[in-house]
Amino acid sequence: MERLIVLDTETTGIEPEEGHRIIEIGCVEVVDRKIIKGGEYHQYIQPERLVGDSERIHGIKDSFLKDKPKFEEIAEEFLQYIEGATLVIHNAPFDLGFLNNELKLIGSEERIENNCTIIDSLELSKKQRPGGMHNLDTLCRRFEIDASERTVHGALLDAKILSQVYLAMTGGQFNLFGEKGSSQNDNIASAKIDSNRGAIKVIAATPAELKAHEAYFEYS
Repeated sequence: MERLIVLDTETTGIEPEEGHRIIEIGCVEVVDRKIIKGGEYHQYIQPERLVGDSERIHGIKDSFLKDKPKFEEIAEEFLQYIEGATLVIHNAPFDLGFLNNELKLIGSEERIENNCTIIDSLELSKKQRPGGMHNLDTLCRRFEIDASERTVHGALLDAKILSQVYLAMTGGQFNLFGEKGSSQNDNIASAKIDSNRGAIKVIAATPAELKAHEAYFEYS
């Protein structure tokens, strides 16, 4: 039995070395190339700092995170969920860097890659089609996967979309409930993001802010 966990995170910024933290973890379970209904792991996290300008990316407000658990409160449950699985992550060094930093901050010597096999879907896409763009929106268009719900970045929503992208990249699509599609070009609906998240205020980014987040957007 092959157990994959497709994983994504949302954070307060792009560099854990600058004190940025995880605010959301989203995971989708895939067993023997079937997306398991009810097999998700999803958790919002109190980062012990303000989300700042990153709210423009994910729409998650400080007020929404105020009563959410800290990473140390969910670490054991999360590690048990992913233990022994193969993790599929788009731009894996980014998410692994943040996850390992969170573990370090709570005094743990664990490293995610020591307990899980890692597949970087970004690197896989680059090998399949060298050159061009390889972000999630581009891959959705390439494989005709419906990403219309992706108006902002969200860890669980992005993990659900990436699970479909990964299956398409590696030989065929399946819908969210594990039923095989009739062809590789079938459209598959995305699940809606948590309706309890804070309302999103759309503010245009300044040129300086766009430059600062360029690397994040290229691979997300």
